[in-house]
Amino acid sequence: MISIKVIGIGPGGADQVTQAAVTALNKVDVFLVADKGGRKRDLVAARQEICDRWITGDHRFVEVPDPVRGPDAERDAAAYGQGVADWHRARTERYRAIIEADPRLTYGFLVWGDPAFYDSTLRIVDALAVELPITCDVIPGISAIQLLAARHRVPLNRVGQPFLITTGRRLLEDFRAGLDVVVMLDGHLACRELTGRDLEICWGAYLGDAREVLVRGPLDEVIAELITTRADLRQLHGWVMDTYLLRPLSATPTHSSRSPSTSR
Repeated sequence: MISIKVIGIGPGGADQVTQAAVTALNKVDVFLVADKGGRKRDLVAARQEICDRWITGDHRFVEVPDPVRGPDAERDAAAYGQGVADWHRARTERYRAIIEADPRLTYGFLVWGDPAFYDSTLRIVDALAVELPITCDVIPGISAIQLLAARHRVPLNRVGQPFLITTGRRLLEDFRAGLDVVVMLDGHLACRELTGRDLEICWGAYLGDAREVLVRGPLDEVIAELITTRADLRQLHGWVMDTYLLRPLSATPTHSSRSPSTSR
C-alpha cells in the first residue's frame, strides 16, 4: 500500500502547527507541494520553513507545477464546477506520475489551515485511490476560521444560533439577515454589496504570519479602508490569504468599541 498523509499545518505560522501534525510530519519521506509560480513561490518557502522547524529527520520536497486554472468570476455554476473538475484532474495526473515512480515511500500533502475547509487535497487523494492502492491519514489543523475568531476575540455564533461558512462567490446568494457568516475565498470583497444592513466585519489577512493584518468595525465605515488595504497588500506581496466574519452590529457587546480598528 502507498502511504499518504494529508496534514493540516495551520494558517501560516509555525506556532499554529499541532503536536499531532508534528508527529505526522516526521513520518513523511516526500512532500508534494503545488508550485503556483511567480510571487506565490514564498508559499512554498513557508511550507519549507515549517518543515525545517519541526522535522528532525530526512525529508524531501518535490515542487509540482500547478495547472493553470482559467478565470471563474463570470462562470455559471455548471461551468465553474467543470472548470474545477478539470483543474483537479490535471493536478491528480501530475501527482500520480510522481507517486508511481516510487510507491514505497510515504508521501505528504501540507494543507493550509484544515483539510476540511475549502481545500481540494482530499478529493485529489480520493481520485488517486481509484487507480493506486492508497492508505491515507488525515491530520486536522488549526483553521484560519478559528484563528480569525481568536484574533478578534469573538465567538462565531450567538447563543443558541447557527452560523454559516461560505465563499465570496456565494455570499450574496447565501446571505440571510440576522445570520452570522464566515466568508472565505473572497478575492473581490463581495461584502461591499451588503452595506446599509447594520453589519460588523471582523477581517484578517495572513493570519498567523508575521504579515498579519486585522480590520474590525461597522461594515459601512470600514469597507473603503478594507478595499484599499487589501489592494495594497496584494500589490506588496503578490497574493492575499484572508477571511472575515460578518455579523449584525446588535451582536457586538455594548462595552466593545465599534470604531474601525486596524492592526499591523
